[in-house]
Amino acid sequence: MIKHTRSRNRRRLMAEINVVPYIDVMLVLLVIFMVTAPLITTGVKVNLPREKAGGIASPTVDSVVITVDAFGDYYIDVGKEKHQPASDQILYDRIRVVLGYKPDTPILVRADNQVDYGKVVRAMAIAQSAGAPEVGLITVPPERREP
Repeated sequence: MIKHTRSRNRRRLMAEINVVPYIDVMLVLLVIFMVTAPLITTGVKVNLPREKAGGIASPTVDSVVITVDAFGDYYIDVGKEKHQPASDQILYDRIRVVLGYKPDTPILVRADNQVDYGKVVRAMAIAQSAGAPEVGLITVPPERREP
């Protein structure tokens, strides 16, 4: 009889894995990836020319040119106040209106070579957020060196 009670008190070993802690870890990793993924994918799209002499010779009549001067002020050649500095909101609004009428309008950015690069990228980002599918840069080609 003593033998019988002893076998009842013994517990059988459990051969299953408790997966609850692993699910918790998986959910934490999922949240981390969901938060960091949008931060990784943000950026400004720029299409680089594939030809050696690529690009356009000068802005066309239909294009919108955003100019960034040496002081970092923005100017846009749309509207009545072309020679007045424009804020980020004014840039956005004017580009949005132009693209509303003609969605394929080229948006070009011309910047002084002394201006902070962040200002140029900001102008490109504003144009893209206003709906521009592509934003180009206007540059002066380097002088050819004679051999």
